[in-house]
Amino acid sequence: MTLLELDDVSVTYRIASGEVPAVRGVSLSLDSGAALGVAGESGSGKSTLAMALLRLLPRDARVDGRILLGGEDVLAMKWGRLRAVRWAEASIVFQGAQHGLNPVRRIGEQIAEPMLVHGLAKPDQAGKRVAELLGQVGMPAWRAQSYPHELSGGQRQRVMIAMALACSPKLIIADEPTTALDVMVQAQVLTLIKELVAEHDISLIMISHDLSVLADVCGQLAVMYAGRVVEHGPSHEVFHDAKHPYSRALAAAFPTVGDPASRLAPKGLGGDPPDPMHLPSGCSFHPRCPIALEECSSLDVELWPAGDRRTAACVHVRAKEEAS
Repeated sequence: MTLLELDDVSVTYRIASGEVPAVRGVSLSLDSGAALGVAGESGSGKSTLAMALLRLLPRDARVDGRILLGGEDVLAMKWGRLRAVRWAEASIVFQGAQHGLNPVRRIGEQIAEPMLVHGLAKPDQAGKRVAELLGQVGMPAWRAQSYPHELSGGQRQRVMIAMALACSPKLIIADEPTTALDVMVQAQVLTLIKELVAEHDISLIMISHDLSVLADVCGQLAVMYAGRVVEHGPSHEVFHDAKHPYSRALAAAFPTVGDPASRLAPKGLGGDPPDPMHLPSGCSFHPRCPIALEECSSLDVELWPAGDRRTAACVHVRAKEEAS
């Protein structure tokens, strides 16, 4: 059953010098209990898309299209209904736990707050539930009395995950939850997320620039560039056999453990993402694309079938599919 459906979603920021198209016509869906990864460089629009799902964007952002959560359009919800949906039906784990936690309140109070606000626990019951949640994320119950500055980065991220689980939501949005962590702690947090999602049958949207992380956690992967999805499909297939040249470059940027060639000669992608206010004509990726054709500068290809359950927005993919 489909839990979340994005139908032609666009996000535009209004600034003094004009409008900035951050997300352009994204259509995706997520089934109950499934995990979707959204990848891309900084500025690709992935975090803006994540914030739009629960209407967490600033007032200067305009969101068009439809965002259906359980069949109900989030963009059409009145404030009271939206407030009831946040945390209870869908919650978010922010990228910077240090900034997502109140520095002058104990973490137990912060984990209990969404339960109390939504009437899911009484004040005298909240402490027991907080202890249970801390146990689920691998922290002792006595840590409920700690302040955020008394915890390590990995512990703070675990607190954010506990808060996201507090009201037993159907969907968790994780916006680069391991970016600021070292490799060992990152592995622990990723394992924790996978186990909790599977144990509680929660749907997950995970945002990251790291395709290897997303391939390990998520069943489906959407790659974004310049505000659009340029490839979508099963995560391991996208990571190991990317059809779009941008997806291929992202996957190649991560060295293979035990492979001296990739370690000694790491691959990268030259140039920078385009300015959203001055997007190039045709395919937005063509100025950086190593296999761009002349027509790529004028032809903007939509997502095209690229195999079983796969799509990619590339003229080469379209030509291959048309030839077959």
